[in-house]
Amino acid sequence: MPTIDCCSQPGLMPIESAREKLLQAMNPIEGTEILPLAQANGRVLAEDVISTVNLPPCDNSAMDGYALRYEDLASGLPLELIGKSFAGAPFDGVVNPGTCVRIMTGAAVPAGADTVVMQENVDAQGESIRISINCEVRSGDHIRRCGEDVAEGSILLKAGERISVPHIALLAAAGVGIVTVVRKPVIALFSTGDELRQPGEALGKGDIYDSNRIALLAALAQMDLEVLDLGILPDNKQAITDALQRAAQEADAIITSGGVSVGEADYTREVLEELGEIGFWKVAMKPGKPFAFGFLQGTPFFGLPGNPVSALVTFYQLAVPALSVMKGDHWSGPKTLQAKLLKPLKKKPGRTDFQRGVYHSDENGVLVVEPVGTQGSHILTGLAAANCFIVLARESGSVEAGEQVVIEPLGVPLG
Repeated sequence: MPTIDCCSQPGLMPIESAREKLLQAMNPIEGTEILPLAQANGRVLAEDVISTVNLPPCDNSAMDGYALRYEDLASGLPLELIGKSFAGAPFDGVVNPGTCVRIMTGAAVPAGADTVVMQENVDAQGESIRISINCEVRSGDHIRRCGEDVAEGSILLKAGERISVPHIALLAAAGVGIVTVVRKPVIALFSTGDELRQPGEALGKGDIYDSNRIALLAALAQMDLEVLDLGILPDNKQAITDALQRAAQEADAIITSGGVSVGEADYTREVLEELGEIGFWKVAMKPGKPFAFGFLQGTPFFGLPGNPVSALVTFYQLAVPALSVMKGDHWSGPKTLQAKLLKPLKKKPGRTDFQRGVYHSDENGVLVVEPVGTQGSHILTGLAAANCFIVLARESGSVEAGEQVVIEPLGVPLG
């Protein structure tokens, strides 16, 4: 195994340790709101939902057919047809011995009946019916029992569950119209840099477009988080101080890109040290070493690097797990797969490397992967084309084609 060289500089925290510290530092958001059920998809329940009804609410038919008394079938005699039961218009009489009721799917089973025979097995003759002699009928056939899906008083969904579309269908079927959910966390976001311009503006000499903030706005929206967009800030210590103080007061977490390195104009980290506390700075990962985490007046702070690929990789690998906990989700770690590497990869020991790649199953059904694009921290085309990260462990060196590597398929908000 290669030894770790100078790339493992003092102060570089392994990504596993950084992620664990982040998860331990985060708490689920407090506060709730009441939403119409149809608007609650993806939200986290704040309290248990108890059913006030049975599902089905009564015994009803699973088939179009005839409701009758099972014991009447033993005689083989015709049964008198005394009425009909439709969904929403039930038969309100009683099925007495020797009688039956025409019944439709979903209709309430009338009193006295205990079995439904499908219409395909019945010979209707005027006001009477006869059951086919080749038909095997069992007592209770084709009846959905009251409460067999949900019993009145039972828990439909527990607090802490993330509401899905099937959950909404279940709650609606039980007559639930509104739900109490955890409020959305508010994330303050800004970029720093005198050179940054909003997409659509004209570029001056030395200017670049602010891709980080725009991408992060989209990512946070995909995570169903509220955003306090503070825009692009100049490399000015007072402007950054004012923005961070406002963010600490109005938001539940703060995300910045740029300004956490060691350049003369990188003020974000300096202000954070003066007004708050830094939990850690610099992570043994590539891309994304200059990542800062701390607290500003009790508000969590995530300082992402300025390079665009580094910003998105650190957001995905470090901020997303922490924000998921804040939302009330359980984060269980990245999904990983093993794949055969099609092209060699260069690497020095010292940092966990997240190379951008494309994976697929080959003609033999073997999972294979290859790097895509140039792997520089400023090269967005590779990340845009990727469907996974090729994860090379901190202590590993270069990898040859044909070796097995760990991959992480990209998910929300990058996939």
